[in-house]
Formats: sequence, C-alpha cells, structure tokens
Amino acid sequence: MNRTWEKYKIEDLYSEPSRNGLTKPKRVRGKGFKMVNMGELFAYSRINGQKMDRVPLTEREKSNSFLQVGDLLIARQSLVEAGVGKCSYVSHLDEPTTFESHIIRLRLNKSLVDSEFVYYYFNSPRFRRMMLAISNGVAAFGVRGSDLAKLEIEVPPISDQKAIVTILGALDDKIELNLQMNKTLEEMAMTLYKHWFVDFGPFKDGKFVDSELGAIPEGWKVKSMLAEIDLLSGGTPKTKVESYWNGDVDWVSAKDIGEYGQAYITNTERNITELGVQKSAAKILPPDTVVVVARGSVGKYGITATPMAINQSCYGLYSKGNMSQAIVYLLVSNLISYFQSRAYGSVFDTITTSTFSATKIAVPPEHVLGGITPKIDELFELIKANSKEVNTLSSLRDLLLPKLISGEIRVKDAQNLVAEVL
Repeated sequence: MNRTWEKYKIEDLYSEPSRNGLTKPKRVRGKGFKMVNMGELFAYSRINGQKMDRVPLTEREKSNSFLQVGDLLIARQSLVEAGVGKCSYVSHLDEPTTFESHIIRLRLNKSLVDSEFVYYYFNSPRFRRMMLAISNGVAAFGVRGSDLAKLEIEVPPISDQKAIVTILGALDDKIELNLQMNKTLEEMAMTLYKHWFVDFGPFKDGKFVDSELGAIPEGWKVKSMLAEIDLLSGGTPKTKVESYWNGDVDWVSAKDIGEYGQAYITNTERNITELGVQKSAAKILPPDTVVVVARGSVGKYGITATPMAINQSCYGLYSKGNMSQAIVYLLVSNLISYFQSRAYGSVFDTITTSTFSATKIAVPPEHVLGGITPKIDELFELIKANSKEVNTLSSLRDLLLPKLISGEIRVKDAQNLVAEVL
C-alpha cells in the first residue's frame, strides 16, 4: 500500500448506517415518488433523473428512504456472479427519489472520502474480487450489508481522491455526452425514415396506388424483405479448442448488442481467431451489417462498426442493392416489434428465416432512395464516429481505473494521458 494511503473498514466511512430499500409490490406502483429498481441499477452507472417506476410512500418512509446526491447504491442480489455488489452513483436528482429492497444505500462521511472516488473504487477489479469473496447464494448471488461493512479499502488523501475523480469523471462525462448525442442523432434519422418510408410525406401531393400494404406512392413496389436484403448466418467455434479463441476477430453474441443503448457494436466480450472462423460456421461479416438476435434475447438488434463474426443465435442483414445499411437498420428498428410477435418455438421463441421472407416492404424507385440516403447515412456516420470514441474512452478509463485506485500510476501521468484524447 502507498505510504500516504490509509486503510479503513467501509463501515468506518459511513456518515450514517447503511440502509436497505423499500418493498413495494406491483399492485401499488404507478403513482407517487420515483423508485430506483434493480433495472436502473444495472443499466446506469450514474443515477441522474432517469425515467423509473413510481410508488406511494408513508410519512415515515419519506423521512428515511429518500436518496441524496453522492449516495452509493449497491446491488444486494444478482442472477449472475458478475453482478454481485454492482455499484451506481447518485449524481443528480430531479425530484425526491427512493430505492427498492434489493438495493443497499451507502451515505459516506465527506470529511474522509469523496463518495465518487469510492464509487470508482467499488468498480475496480480489486474490489470486484473482494465482493465475489463475500458473495453467497444458490439460485442468485448475493451480498449482505453486514459483510460489506467489514471489508477494508485503502484510500489516499482527500485531495488525491478528488484529483482521481476529476480524471475518471472527465472520461465518463465525455462518454455520456457522446451517448446523448447518438440518441438524438438516431431519433433524427428515424424521423426522416418514417417521414419518407412510412408516412410518405414527400409524396402526399402525388399519385398513390393500392397494394397489399395499403396505399403507396406510384412507382414504389411491394417486395419480400429478402428480395432486397441478404440474410447472413453465424456460428460458434468449438469452445474447448483454445486455438479458436482469443484472437483478433470480434464475435458478436446477444450480450454485445445494445451496450449503453448504442446502435453500433464497437467491441465484443469474446473474440475468435481466423482459424476458428475457418473451422466453424462463423463468417466475418462486413462493417455496417445489421445484426438481429433470433433466439434467446429475441429482438435485440444493432449494427457492426467494423468487420465482425456473429454466433448462430443471430442473423446478419445486408442490402443486396441500393438500400444503404443505415436504412436497413431503421427498417429493422421499425419492424422489430412485428418480428418479436411472430417469434415461436417449442423451447425458445425464435425468429426464423420464414419470418423475414414473409415480411413485405414498400421499396421506392432508385431516384427516391438517392434523395434521402445521403442525409440518413451522414447521421449514421456521426453516430459511428461517436460510438468508436466511446469505445476508446471506455478502454482508457478501464485501463486507468485500477492503476489509479492502487496508486500504480501517478495522477499527473494519468492527466496527461486523458488530455491526449479529450
């Protein structure tokens, strides 16, 4: 341990005792005060006014169960081991907000620690190992507040804590800004898509003809989706053959899609080798392939930022002709609820090839596509660039986090690294 760092039991850092949240059954939910549930805890590292369930509170509950900015929220239970003790930081509250019973609230002594520093500490590999060591459970993994309180952590002087928070927070702030920008850009692209391809706004003053999809502009044709789009399959190399894994080929599974709510898939949890591709049904698909999960997490979808392979539970969709991949993505986004409603299977609901072949779409003439495609493609190029930057910033944060928390890297050196990318 760095000689200037001090060791504390976590309970010695509390400004008040830790508290579990409230039990509120579904029948009473819908009105009242915002409540942070496990869904928000696992979806967001920072709680800052997101949309969530509402619940009624008694006067006593109001007096001791509201959150404050700076509180830490810890998952008491998780269905997967990696989620044990997942920590989120309350960075902003837009109205009085409480939290549910599967969550532990920690409120820390500001004279001893910066609570955001402790948030980063709790998300470091070192502390994750500590949490796993005290976890317990059979059907679900869990951690008790009493066990958490006895864990010991090492903290630097408060000035160093704040400097570390400034470094890591700058990266997180830029990541969050990019994600918000991407959300706006995708909404803009979808608005354009619906105006042209769903509402036929630019053609309202023209001639319409009847079709099996209803009235469509003259010159448009109704076709099977697979007449315009190739359906690409994936595969999984044998998991016991080491030479097939940990290579340079990103390999997409359902868990890689929709990270941070992003359209683009920029990296994957697992990678395969070129040999793994050759010895399996996996294929390297081109960048901008739209990926749809067909079995398991049915209906998750995304678009690849780089050449990637996919597993057998996914389909890749790639245009055969003039339709750009951005438009294919928006088409899938607009149809995804329909695909989910058509999923079926004896064990798992599945989207089958027949679902895509039976899906009819209205296809405009080439000159119409040429009029709107550049505008939509430009928005998606911005989204892709932002997504790649999020990946770079996240990787740097994840590299610096354990080194700063352990004192392995000096604050000044970390500041220089961050300055190069911001």
